[in-house]
Order: sequence, then C-alpha cells, then structure tokens
Amino acid sequence: MKIAIYPGSFDPITKGHLDILKTGAGIFDKVIIAVARNSEKKGFLPVDERVKLIRESVTHLDNVEVDSFEGLTIEYAKKRGAQVLIRGLRAVSDFEYELQLSQANSALCEDIKTVFLTTKPKYNFISSSTIKEIYLNNGDISKFVPQPVYDYLVKRKVC
Repeated sequence: MKIAIYPGSFDPITKGHLDILKTGAGIFDKVIIAVARNSEKKGFLPVDERVKLIRESVTHLDNVEVDSFEGLTIEYAKKRGAQVLIRGLRAVSDFEYELQLSQANSALCEDIKTVFLTTKPKYNFISSSTIKEIYLNNGDISKFVPQPVYDYLVKRKVC
C-alpha cells in the first residue's frame, strides 16, 4: 500500500489545498493530511479545530485520513509507514523553498520521496495568509475555503 503524507499548517485549509489533496488521493492508496503542531507558534486557528474542519471538508475522499503531529515531518512519515511526502506548488516562487525542504528530507531519509503537485490555475493565488487577510478585513472568503471552514469562520466572527 502506497501511503503519502500531505503535511502543512493548513491555517486554515483552502480550496487550493483540497485540490492538491484530491489529486494525491487519486494517485496513492492512502493520503494522511497531517497538520503540523508547533507549540512555539500561536496559529490563527487552534490545531484541534483545524483537524476537525479538515475532517469535515474531506468526507468525500475515502482514502484520506486527517491527523496532527509535532516535530520533524520526515520522522512522522517514517512512524506512519509512508513512502511519499506530498508538497503543493502554486507558482514558481514556491519551488525554491520546496526544493530545499525536499533535499533536507531526502538527506534525513532517502527512502521517503517527495512528490510535487500543482494546483489548478484558479487556485494559484490562494494561500492561508491571503485568506486570513481577507477575513480579518471583512472580505468574502466563501469562494476560497471549503464550506465547513467558511461556516466556522462566519460563526466565529459573530461570537
């Protein structure tokens, strides 16, 4: 069974992330979308909420599991028996950082490969940072995030 890990902060998850996840789920037997937990950083959304919202957003993908982890991604991947790390690319500007990360992971564990997947052009400009900026300035984020995330953020703003 080919297991892939799709790691990230997903703070919040976007339709671009889901596009990459859907592609990965079509290639691999199992994809674990793994939310990175960094106790030294305060995220926009708590990690547990991100995991919950992602689970609600991926119910249509039978071979996707949602989890969180702390520490090195490559160590988490080894622990989960993964052979592949999925990394998403929106634009050429993402490539240099992702290449360096891939090479560092390869130096730590040659057996786990990195696969770069691109999102559809209509999602190229969408990032979690952009979503946060639009949301915090009262803009409409409905076309950029899955429905559960949108509902959660609208409810959060009202409270």
